[in-house]
Amino acid sequence: MSIKTVGTALSRTLWTRGNGTPPVVRSSRVNRLSTTCGQSGGGKQGREKTKEQSCSSSSDGPGEDVPPSGGEPPVRGAAAGGEKKRAKEPVGAPGVTGVRRRSFTSSTAPMDQRSYLWARYNDLKRLVHDLIPPGTCNLLNPSTIYANNEVSLAEVDIYGFDYDYTLALYSNALNTMIYNTARGFLIEHFKYPEAISKYDYIPNFAARGLHYDIQKGLLMKIDAFHYIQPGTVYRGLSPLPDNEVLQLFGGTFHVPLQQDSGFYGKGPKVKQFMDIFSIPEMTLLAVANDFFITNDIEYDPVHLFKDVSEAIGMVHLKGYMYKWVMEDLDKFILRGEETDAVLHQLVSHGKKLFLITNSPFSFVDKGMTHMVGKNWRDFFDVVIVQADKPHFFTDCIKPFRRLDSNGDLRWEKINSLDKGQVYKQGNLYDFLRLTGWRGSKVLYFGDHLYSDLADLMLRHGWRTAAIVPELEQETKVVCTDRYALNLTWLQALTGLMERLQTHRDSESKQVFEEWQKEREELRVMTKNLFNPQFGSIFRTCHNPTYFSRRLCRFSDVYMTSLSCLLNYDLSYTFYPRRTPLQHEAPLWMDQLCTGCMKTPHLEEMSHIR
Repeated sequence: MSIKTVGTALSRTLWTRGNGTPPVVRSSRVNRLSTTCGQSGGGKQGREKTKEQSCSSSSDGPGEDVPPSGGEPPVRGAAAGGEKKRAKEPVGAPGVTGVRRRSFTSSTAPMDQRSYLWARYNDLKRLVHDLIPPGTCNLLNPSTIYANNEVSLAEVDIYGFDYDYTLALYSNALNTMIYNTARGFLIEHFKYPEAISKYDYIPNFAARGLHYDIQKGLLMKIDAFHYIQPGTVYRGLSPLPDNEVLQLFGGTFHVPLQQDSGFYGKGPKVKQFMDIFSIPEMTLLAVANDFFITNDIEYDPVHLFKDVSEAIGMVHLKGYMYKWVMEDLDKFILRGEETDAVLHQLVSHGKKLFLITNSPFSFVDKGMTHMVGKNWRDFFDVVIVQADKPHFFTDCIKPFRRLDSNGDLRWEKINSLDKGQVYKQGNLYDFLRLTGWRGSKVLYFGDHLYSDLADLMLRHGWRTAAIVPELEQETKVVCTDRYALNLTWLQALTGLMERLQTHRDSESKQVFEEWQKEREELRVMTKNLFNPQFGSIFRTCHNPTYFSRRLCRFSDVYMTSLSCLLNYDLSYTFYPRRTPLQHEAPLWMDQLCTGCMKTPHLEEMSHIR
């Protein structure tokens, strides 16, 4: 039986159950109804298992409606009073074979409310465990390109790229170097206590997309609706209790829009850390806060934020980062051969390429020569360095300047952007005027949602592609059996609580308190699988994160790395999955993750891995 058929059966069951007769408790032979993270078919019954699987979880678990108030009391079923022999039930929901229909009649003795609720709970839990075999979601492919908007590569003639964390991916060793050097600046230049040097870099403490309350000195995760996720607020290296968070924010977890970060993630009171280079900065902020708090030293969080930001900036402005990378390219640059393969593929298909980066030419030249070869500029029709994004996309003041072969600035007026030349600064308006590259025929790749992508999509109608290296690790977590089981049971339990919440007697309330406690524990367990402090960068408990919301808003497609493009033909069309809105019935099965499970041409391109 296909998973599409099973999904239809689940939809019918959830919408049509409840005929005015009290439901009975399930027998131990549970129905094989689908959740969206289950595998169709029942192996124990000898039915053939299909290869169709789903990699997302249903927001609602199966179960009947609650007994109508004023009707006859609920009845004890097989789970509570022993299995009784009953007439053979017909097999198959309408239009579906192999699924046992539920009986709504019983002559057994009534059960109390507590027993009834726990029987429903146990039946649902057995169902979830039966429907999640090992390896349910192990076909989720980290090399997939995910679509927020429909994009046809056949319509794209021009490909543009950022450099850092787009053409060049860096190892985690770079974050450690940035942290150590900025910590040194904090002590030597800003005269912070020497004891801060005892704090080493913590690789997995912070995550991209977090918000920092400058005045309160709090690092936290906010969802798409501006609500703080409970349990993810840190003062220094220690989590803040939820009741204290409520006190600090006026009795709510909501962060008002006027206090939140501005369009580019830099507000007067709250800053959002959106790029990968900001991870060492978040860690240093947490460490410095922790030092002052644990040593009971009075300090001003606003001054601390400003000093840490300047210390991190000095690492870049003084050229330390560029020096480290250029001195040991093999240590710091990852997967350079894949960047080379992407550029060769695009040029061989007649595509035009351009580069717009904030990095200096000497640094880019060294890295590109390492990855592609000394003739790397032959791939690009236009090369622009030290562009000063995002101002490059919004200002129309700075003119382009050409660099000569020695890297020195020329004084001539720029009337054309020529292949083989290198340009500095400039602005997008002159770029569009000189190239004529406009609209959806341009696809630009970058890692920073604000500096690289936002203006291009909103103001100029370019297609945009976000590079999100964190996808690789998050995909590995989603593919684990533990995640699949935890999340599916969490969703099923939530659905059970939603449908049975009309039971409001004292016994039922006690049961619901226990269920709510388990639900919170499941949320924490699921969060910790990604990052013990802040969880997934894409989700809070169930809502998308603020980062995820921006990712969907500012990128047409997103992927782990540029090399994912090698898995697709250059006439391929990316279609976003249609997932049901809250008011829509889940009658279609586009949530089967077909894009996640099948990546075209993956075997042919496996040699680049």
